[in-house]
Amino acid sequence: MTRLSINVNKVALIRNARGGDFPNLIQVAKDCEAYGGQGITVHPRPDERHIRYSDIPKLKDIVTTEFNIEGNPTPRFMELVLDNPPHQVTLVPDAPDALTSSEGWNTIEHKAFLTEIISRFKAKDIRVSLFLDPDPAMVEGALDVGADRIELYTGHYAEQFTNNKEAAVAPHVVAAQKALDLGLGLNAGHDLNLDNLAYYVTKVPGFLEVSIGHALVCDALYFGLKNTIQMYLSRCQSV
Repeated sequence: MTRLSINVNKVALIRNARGGDFPNLIQVAKDCEAYGGQGITVHPRPDERHIRYSDIPKLKDIVTTEFNIEGNPTPRFMELVLDNPPHQVTLVPDAPDALTSSEGWNTIEHKAFLTEIISRFKAKDIRVSLFLDPDPAMVEGALDVGADRIELYTGHYAEQFTNNKEAAVAPHVVAAQKALDLGLGLNAGHDLNLDNLAYYVTKVPGFLEVSIGHALVCDALYFGLKNTIQMYLSRCQSV
């Protein structure tokens, strides 16, 4: 079964909109786990427009499943993660002003940088995943720099899904098989939702974990948080 990690960034964004503590991020994270979520993901950005750096120690204290912190490994981000070691760190090469993550690492061009950064996380026993486009060459590069897992960027898959789902998933199948051959763990995320997730889970081999936030929070407006999490879990079990 593919594990479901729930990204709570959008919950923090709603909280920040009014400057108070409603909804309470910590309580929502607890509820996500109680309703079946198998992990909590956050992506603190430099402007702290949703997850604040001060949220991280509080979340680390209460997450009982798996805590995954995503982000660009800037010095500030590195300090945050090393001071609050999660189960997994997912490194994403997004610019400081990026609205959302939209491309993966070039693991060949940035080999020296990634090798040094990853070694620092692994010294703290933090599992390291690299955000990648579905390119076998980049997957090989992830192994060379010491990553434990890769997270395939599924934004283009989601865009193409309604027009040609077979073509949309094809490069992911190839990249996933390369990861399996090399002994790398496989995660995926970005724009996966109730419509396109089950097909992806069915077609992509060795798929361990998906992190979903935006679509899940949007669906919760209609179905409620508990029901929505159960609906996503059912998609993760599709065969």
